[in-house]
Amino acid sequence: MKVFKFGGASIKNAQAIRNMCEIVSNHKEAKLLVVVSAMGKSTNNLELLLEERTNETASDKNLANLLEFHVSICEDLFPTDHDIFNYLKNQISELKVALQSPADYNEIYDQVVSKGELISSNIITAYLNHCGTSSLWVDAREYVRTDNNFREGHVDWKLTEELIRHDIESLALSNVLVTQGFIGRAQNGLTTTLGREGSDFSAAIFASCLSAESVTVWKDVPGILNGDPKLVKDAILFDELPYQEAAEMTYYGATVIHPKTIKPLANKGIPLHVKSFDHPSEPGTLIHDCKLKENQPPTIIIKNDQCLISFKVIDFTFVNEDNLSLIFKTLSDNNIKINIMQNSAISFSIVIDNDTSKIQKLVLSLKDHFDIRYNNGLQLITLKNYQQETLDSYRNNEKILLEQISRKNYRALINP
Repeated sequence: MKVFKFGGASIKNAQAIRNMCEIVSNHKEAKLLVVVSAMGKSTNNLELLLEERTNETASDKNLANLLEFHVSICEDLFPTDHDIFNYLKNQISELKVALQSPADYNEIYDQVVSKGELISSNIITAYLNHCGTSSLWVDAREYVRTDNNFREGHVDWKLTEELIRHDIESLALSNVLVTQGFIGRAQNGLTTTLGREGSDFSAAIFASCLSAESVTVWKDVPGILNGDPKLVKDAILFDELPYQEAAEMTYYGATVIHPKTIKPLANKGIPLHVKSFDHPSEPGTLIHDCKLKENQPPTIIIKNDQCLISFKVIDFTFVNEDNLSLIFKTLSDNNIKINIMQNSAISFSIVIDNDTSKIQKLVLSLKDHFDIRYNNGLQLITLKNYQQETLDSYRNNEKILLEQISRKNYRALINP
C-alpha cells in the first residue's frame, strides 16, 4: 500500500487537477490511498468567512465567490449535467448554516474550515472516475479519531489504527482511495482539525496504521532544499535526509513538511518521498533511515512575523523553577509553541509565532506575576550544520536582539 498526499497548490485549478490525476493514474496498479488538501487558497477564504461572522459583516458575497471558484474549476473538468454541481451548491448551503451556529468559535472553525477538504476530495474522486480511474471517496472522519480539542485534535491512535486496519486495504484492492487531509472526528461526533497545514500529518497517520510501503508528498518545489528559494540564493536540493535531520528541520521552522509528520513514519520505518508535481519523474528527496552525509550543506531556516516576550520578576527575586513552571503551564494551556527561549537571573524570554489572540491571553494570565514586555514583527534565523563562512555572513548584523550558538546550530532573532 502506498500513500500519496497532494497539497492545495497541486490542485489549485483545473489544469493542476488534470496533472494530479495523471500522476495518480500512472500509479493506479498499486494499492493507493490519496490524501488531498483544500484547493488553492480555499482554507484562507473559509477563515475569512469566519472572521466576517465574528465581526457580523455580510458573508454572502464571499460564500458566492467560494462557490464560483469551485464551480469554474468543475466547468472545465465535467459536463454541465454532472452531479458535482448540485453537490457544490449543497455544501455552500451547509456552510451558511454552520456559520450561523452559536457554538464556541473553535468548534465552529472546524465545522467550517473542514469543508475545503471535503469539497476538494469529492471533486477529485469524481474526476478520476470521469477519466476512467476507478476511485472511491473515503471520509477521513470515519477513521481518524481525536479528542474534543478543536483546531488541534489529538489523535486516538489505538482506535484510529483499529478503524483504518479494518477495511482500508480491502477497499483499495479495486479502487484508488481518495480521502481528506487535516480532519478527523471528535469523541462527541463533530469534525475536528489536526492543526493548520495538517494534511501531511494525515498522510502519515494512514501510512503508519497501514504499515504502508511509502508516503509521497507532492509539492511545488523539487524536494527539500537547504533554504526557501524565495529567501535563500542558490538553494541546494537534498537527495536524501535521515528521519532525525528532517524532524529537527521541521522543529526549527522548515515548512516543506508538517512537524508532526516524521515521527509516525520513522517509528514504522516508512520512507517519505518529497517530489515535484510539475516534474514527477525527478527523484526529489528521500527521507528514511540513513546517516547524515559528511559536508552536508548548512540548512538555512527563516521564520518571519515572530514575537519576543520577556517575563521579568517583579519582587527582585531570581527566575526560579516555580516561575518557569507557571510560565510553561500557561503556555501549554494556551497551546503556544516556543520557537526559542533564553533566561537571565531576573528575566525569561521566549520567541513565538505572532498570534495576537494567544499573546493577549498569555499576558492577561501572567500580568500579576511578572513585568511583561513584548515586541513583534521580528525574524528568527536558524543555521543548522553551519559552516564558518555562512555563520560569519549572518552574525555580521547590527540588528540582532538575541542569539544562541552551539557546535552545530546557530540561531538569531533579528529586528529586520
